[in-house]
Amino acid sequence: MNCPHCTSLTTKERQKSTVLGYRTFRCFACQRIFNERTGTPFNSLEYPTDIVLLVVVWRLRYKLRLRDLAERFLERGFVFTHEAIRDWEARFAPLIADHLRAKRRGQAGTSWDVDETYVNVHGTWCSLYRAIDRDGNLVDSRLSEKRDMEVAKRFFNQAVTMVDHAPERVTTDGHDSSPRAIRETLGDTVVHRTNAYLNNRLEQDHRGIKQRSSPMHGFGSFTSASRFCQQIDGQASSGILINSARTFSTGWLVSCDKLTRSRM
Repeated sequence: MNCPHCTSLTTKERQKSTVLGYRTFRCFACQRIFNERTGTPFNSLEYPTDIVLLVVVWRLRYKLRLRDLAERFLERGFVFTHEAIRDWEARFAPLIADHLRAKRRGQAGTSWDVDETYVNVHGTWCSLYRAIDRDGNLVDSRLSEKRDMEVAKRFFNQAVTMVDHAPERVTTDGHDSSPRAIRETLGDTVVHRTNAYLNNRLEQDHRGIKQRSSPMHGFGSFTSASRFCQQIDGQASSGILINSARTFSTGWLVSCDKLTRSRM
């Protein structure tokens, strides 16, 4: 394992482990001792990484309040407050969302259904642009304070960047800004269909966001609303079934660690 302090390869595993059971190493170059979580956002946690990530995933996946999550894990012998869960969600949910976005890259089909729904942000209704392919896979989503052509163009550009290809066919609900936005961002060769009934698949897909945001009675800020909607969309579209905390966290810890190290 590389040393997180000096990136040296001359390291050796020690017989001792941390209180949480993580392996420790000694670097012969800088003479420092480190463990598996050193240099990652998980190093300062007082709980195992798999438990913390499982809490965050349950928060995103199911309609559970912060206090409900704390109570569920109290039954399993883990004692922490709802405020700790709030902090973990703010710190680690973006890592999960980025990982899911990376997994979606290039996976969407060439026939897109595009529509907007509304999300309450501090008493103001904001437009959530969403696109799925014909198989129901999420292409991308974007929350905006406005609903106009410039926002639509930014959304289509973001979606193309996300999946690495332009669609062959796009179905919208007939908003005035859609034809020009599609023509200027996706090109004239893209077939644009305008029919409210053809978008029923996406209208039904909006329920995932609605069911998660309605019990919250809206969001306090645009930033938190945008972050939450992206994470919910990414988590719902990933199709992850959690059989156990250990099975789930093994791949995620490695992926999140790699993602975090690449940003350093």
